[in-house]
Amino acid sequence: MPSTRSSSASSSPTGHWSSRFTGLSLVYRSRHSSGDSTSSSESIRPWGSSAVSTPRDDSHKKRKKRSHSTRMPFRQRMARHFGDSLSPEKPFLSYYDVLLTVEDMKSLKNDWLTDNNIAFWEEYLEHETLPRFPQARIILLRPSMTFLLMKEPDMRHVRSALPDFNKVTHVFLPINDNRNVAMAEGGSHWSLLLVSVLDGIAFHYDSLGGANYAEANLATRKLSEIVQRPIRFVNLEDSPQQENGSDCGVFVCLLMRHLLVKRLLAANAREKVSMSMAGKMVDSNGGRKEMLRIIENLRKEGERRRSASPFASTKTPPRIE
Repeated sequence: MPSTRSSSASSSPTGHWSSRFTGLSLVYRSRHSSGDSTSSSESIRPWGSSAVSTPRDDSHKKRKKRSHSTRMPFRQRMARHFGDSLSPEKPFLSYYDVLLTVEDMKSLKNDWLTDNNIAFWEEYLEHETLPRFPQARIILLRPSMTFLLMKEPDMRHVRSALPDFNKVTHVFLPINDNRNVAMAEGGSHWSLLLVSVLDGIAFHYDSLGGANYAEANLATRKLSEIVQRPIRFVNLEDSPQQENGSDCGVFVCLLMRHLLVKRLLAANAREKVSMSMAGKMVDSNGGRKEMLRIIENLRKEGERRRSASPFASTKTPPRIE
């Protein structure tokens, strides 16, 4: 049974990583599938799609980057996430702990992904993928929890809010560059941090150069304090790069699934796995369509369940739990 008990090729409980670069490919020892996960021609695209990549869109060069002034204030997003208040936005789907709204769906179609979009994707992976690997001890930290980790000065409060990391092997953290919780527009860029707790190394995947370098480094230091062991921060400069100003969140979601399913969950103990994404192509347009299709199908299933229940109210959004 595939497992992520250790990120080492040996049975050492502390794991081991090799600081060996082959070109720009950082290789560290982990459980690895028999397939070639380091092929430079591999594409990260919606499951079941063809290998034809999306044509490059250079139209972003002609457009000025838009402001995030229309984004929901962080405090309000946090309140909605924890249920402290109800959002005035029209609900679309309740999926376990995430309430997607019509505005979230609009963002998913052609704009920056919201905290809710990314939180939903993590919930979806947790409930649809991870249960097939009961031995896996991997945490997908929500955007709000990552922000709390980075910004709350009292680590006692942080520890009480975060999950127990004692037996965790890997942690995925969506990183946002919002540096001030009082700013209504929030941040403007998402990146992905994958931390191997056993190996003591954090891999940062940034689709916009090193835009979130400082934020990801900070999150690494704070998580190191939480798990009480050193964690080395590595910014992977060969990460796939977005071709416009709005796909960073989609890159985070697709890279997260790829690294989770194709690298960590499909790995074995005797081979190396490269955590580099050099040469990989990300079909962000196809990714948006796939995520929309998944949500639409879940909504239909929620509506079916609601119609079958004599106690369900049509005033509440379709719910899956």
